[in-house]
Amino acid sequence: MSELDAVACAELVASGEVSAVEMVEAAIDRIEQVNGDVHAVIHPRYERALDEARRAQNGTGRFRGVPILVKDLDGTLAGEPYHGGMKFLKELGWKETEDSTLFRRLKDAGFIVVGKTNTPELGTMTTTEPLAHGPTRNPYNLEHSTGGSSGGSAAAVAARMVPLAHAGDGGGSIRVPASECGLVGLKPSRGRVSLGPVESEGWAGMVSRHVVTRTVRDSAAVLDILGQPMPGDPYGPLQAAPAGGYEGVHRIAPPRLRAGLMLQTPGNEYPMDPEVIEATRLCGRLLEGMGHAVDESHPRALDNDVMMSNVGVIIRTWTAASLEAWGERIGRKIVESDIEPLNWVYLQDGQTYNAVQYVRALERLHAWSRDVESWWNDYDILVTPTVCELPPKLGAFRTTDDPWAPFHKGKVISAMARPFNVTGQPAISVPLTVSKSGLPIGIQIVASEGREDLLLQIAAQLETQLQWQDRRPTHSAR
Repeated sequence: MSELDAVACAELVASGEVSAVEMVEAAIDRIEQVNGDVHAVIHPRYERALDEARRAQNGTGRFRGVPILVKDLDGTLAGEPYHGGMKFLKELGWKETEDSTLFRRLKDAGFIVVGKTNTPELGTMTTTEPLAHGPTRNPYNLEHSTGGSSGGSAAAVAARMVPLAHAGDGGGSIRVPASECGLVGLKPSRGRVSLGPVESEGWAGMVSRHVVTRTVRDSAAVLDILGQPMPGDPYGPLQAAPAGGYEGVHRIAPPRLRAGLMLQTPGNEYPMDPEVIEATRLCGRLLEGMGHAVDESHPRALDNDVMMSNVGVIIRTWTAASLEAWGERIGRKIVESDIEPLNWVYLQDGQTYNAVQYVRALERLHAWSRDVESWWNDYDILVTPTVCELPPKLGAFRTTDDPWAPFHKGKVISAMARPFNVTGQPAISVPLTVSKSGLPIGIQIVASEGREDLLLQIAAQLETQLQWQDRRPTHSAR
């Protein structure tokens, strides 16, 4: 069962060929086979998962009995640990008291949560190496990063522990791990997946949540489950979901599209690995072979350096607000020894910004987003590398004692992904190929707001040609 995606697993359970308990037992066995090497799962919940599987025998959910892992960030499970990568919560043995809405929707669909995955502290690093729990290792090469902040989830899916896993993306945190672990990672449009009712928005609307998968159809099917609005949501995508649902339309060939190919980082600020450039060109050739028009073009507004300085105001302010809220929950202020150096300087900086500075930063980002998105008046999709270099080695984010070192490395890793958290557009990373050294290379495709259907259709066309779901990393379960 290790090679089956979630749709196929659900079909086996629905037919009675495999029971929900057998399905979950097999996932637990796979986790135990490889987690010691990969260190993706930090909070197993095997007994509860088996109890839920027994009760699911007569259930009716679309994914009844299918095992899933959820990230230890961006959602809570009643009675289960929640650390968010933070040492002080680990030391307190912190547990939550209720299911978040997103996790409840997954459970209502029949998914069985078998554990929670590793994540960087507060999701602010694009690698999964929290000091609280230690690094998650890339199943393709254990010396390399899995990306972040959904690196634990991505490593688990790549290593065949489960068919898919929950993920979240505030600056590339779905797409970067998907790229570095050879998976499909869709960041939905702003507002497509509700964060309510506990959260109104994350990072001023930059945060989206979904899953990482090995197949496009799994990503489409889960978006049908999670892409439901809630009363009072502050955002909603400009385009409604397709009438047939994403699962229903993702295999329909799109019309002939005009695609722009971007072969440099924004502003040409960072170099691109030659293998990454060649993979991007390969994607362009494949699209041309499908009948689409491709030329080298990208939004010139991406080359404007206005984005990062203003994004910094947003993220540091939100980090400070989050840590202040945690201080209220645990009954004392957060001190320097509680958190990692980068988040400590984020907290200090975030507390210095006033409301006027925050609003002005947000207005600049909105104006910049309008300039970026105007490019889609003439094009349908933008094709870029997901990450401009191959997956870095573990430790690359902490090469000095400078607390800002992870930030500077993160700017490089997220350079291609972060702009579309700001604009709110949907973007997908697909596992196009692998490097000569055997490390995955992902390609990002970006559409106009609300057009996840177009991304899923293009991704499905590429998947049919490349059959990436058959690639297996060195460290994977059987």
